[in-house]
Amino acid sequence: MTLLITGGASGIGAATARLAAARGHKVAINYRSREAQAKKVVADIVAGGGQAVALPGDVGHEADIEKLFEAAERALGPITHLVNSAGIDGGTMRADEFDEAVLARLFGVNVVGLMLCCRAATRRMSTRHGGKGGVIVNVSSMAGTIGGRPGKSAYAASKAAVDSFTMGFAKEVAMEGIRVISVRPGMTETEMTEQALADPANRAAVSATIAMGRVGRAPEIANAILFALSDEASFISGVTLDCSGGGFVFWNR
Repeated sequence: MTLLITGGASGIGAATARLAAARGHKVAINYRSREAQAKKVVADIVAGGGQAVALPGDVGHEADIEKLFEAAERALGPITHLVNSAGIDGGTMRADEFDEAVLARLFGVNVVGLMLCCRAATRRMSTRHGGKGGVIVNVSSMAGTIGGRPGKSAYAASKAAVDSFTMGFAKEVAMEGIRVISVRPGMTETEMTEQALADPANRAAVSATIAMGRVGRAPEIANAILFALSDEASFISGVTLDCSGGGFVFWNR
């Protein structure tokens, strides 16, 4: 089994890479700028007896995506599983502050790049194209269900697009041996959120909006992703799996 993880150098992607390797996957870890972190994850996997490679590429660029898939297959063999974990948050912007270039980059990575990765995977996995099937997990966000937190409506919109695409895409390839699932984390401790969660008051305020009263941890999301990738989920496709600590609440405790 060969798993390609976009954005696999840190956060949920890195936690998924480590867990997947422990469960027998060969893992291709894509990164854009975190080369040292990606190579550290690879080194840890190899030290534990697994197989892994670190591969550069910006999923916001179509040419990089094609090169990434080709490099992963050269290194580890046919790709059987894909986790689209690469994403950016686009900063904090009200609608009256939107910047066209920022929005284009946000949707270029979070939506268009993800869709093109799914295209590349389909061309390799689909029985229609001579493949043997496979599984794709798109990492979305609970933000897409509520419009995001203040100043994050654009990010939320990009993740809502991922969920909608996942449902439609899964129907297209269901008869071609491919399962597609969207995993929606709630607020989770990663490099993307560490600045927001560093302030104790802000962390407490965010935690109060989660039913379990705390933010998630990357390995918790990785466990859900690995379930979705596994044969235990063989009849699950075209759905969203919420990893949200019970969902949003809006009352004071």
